[in-house]
Amino acid sequence: MDPRRDISVLAGHGAGAAMMQAAETQGWMLPLIGFAVAITATPGPNNAMAASSGATFGFRRTLPLMLGTAVGLMLMLMAVSLGAAGLLRDWPQVERAARWLGLAYLLWLAWRLAKAEPMASRDGSADARSRPLNLLEAALFQWINPKAWLAVSSGIATYGADAAMTLGTVFFLAALHATAAWTALGVAASGLLRSRKAVRGFNLAMAALLLVSLLPVLLWP
Repeated sequence: MDPRRDISVLAGHGAGAAMMQAAETQGWMLPLIGFAVAITATPGPNNAMAASSGATFGFRRTLPLMLGTAVGLMLMLMAVSLGAAGLLRDWPQVERAARWLGLAYLLWLAWRLAKAEPMASRDGSADARSRPLNLLEAALFQWINPKAWLAVSSGIATYGADAAMTLGTVFFLAALHATAAWTALGVAASGLLRSRKAVRGFNLAMAALLLVSLLPVLLWP
């Protein structure tokens, strides 16, 4: 038997198996990417805060918020995959307490958005009393974000905890791009909003969007 022929046959089988594995991966990867984009790019708490921060503070000062959102969602997916969800099921009182504390924090954030001052006052000086969320605050916010919990629970239920690393990576990239796009939208809106009153009106609209996102928390049994 020709050893070169055996090697070519084995190589052919290996290439075929690799192609089948790639096709299977593509079969569930594309729906995952579509799901992640749909969850992260549509209106919700993260994007409302990003748009308001972009309009109020500009793109560069909102970068920590964008990165914190993406990192927080990725770490949350991995933590839940490793058993954090089981701990909450075993201690329902902790889950309820976290839920209502989160609701109170979301209400405070909505008030903060509504009261946010424009990036610069009429005399051109920035208002030092207000600031965007930092990286840590944005990351921790994901644990009380109802839309983040929807993403995590749906993603793990559909693709399994074994895919935690892939899920985390895909959602990290999707959230980073989505919040960047909404921040850019806020920056663009601030260019059209020529007065402090107009910018405040935009921030009020984003605060209202954040309040609407609280409905799942209130209706969650």
